[in-house]
Amino acid sequence: MRRDLTRVISELNAASLTYQEVGATQAESMPQGYGHVHRDVSLGSGREAFERATAALFGWRMHEEAGLTVVHSGGKPTAGIIAVLRAGWPLLELTIPCRVVYTVDENDRRGFAYGTLPGHPERGEEAFVIAMTETGDVRIRVRAFSRPASLVARAGGPLTRLVQQYATDRYVTALRRLAHG
Repeated sequence: MRRDLTRVISELNAASLTYQEVGATQAESMPQGYGHVHRDVSLGSGREAFERATAALFGWRMHEEAGLTVVHSGGKPTAGIIAVLRAGWPLLELTIPCRVVYTVDENDRRGFAYGTLPGHPERGEEAFVIAMTETGDVRIRVRAFSRPASLVARAGGPLTRLVQQYATDRYVTALRRLAHG
């Protein structure tokens, strides 16, 4: 299976993103015509919690702890890296291909966003940014915009949004646990 994913990643390197608004999760307002996710949750406090959380995010551990399998084309997320996430069970498994479209690397703010590639059930972008406030509060900020791309996602209607909320909840829960060490 890993060999198959390696071949898929190689093919995805030449693929275009499936949406036009690349980088729009950085903007104050996100594009219309998509469902939006805005989550801003405390993970803990202090520099150690910040460093643990960012290490977990950039090591793909947040995704893995949330129950996804992650195969990627390089080490930590940097612009251009392909990641193929897998969710579900062998007979009901979703393949979720993405490309990292930007990273944030500041002293008190780190993260990245990835955009959807062909084969992803949705079209859009999702950003994960960990920030430490002036008071030392460490926060995860998740911003996303998406709309169904596959027949399964379109047929899911409102259930598709609930699945996305569930995935975001799992990311936050995993990162909160990982930030505490």
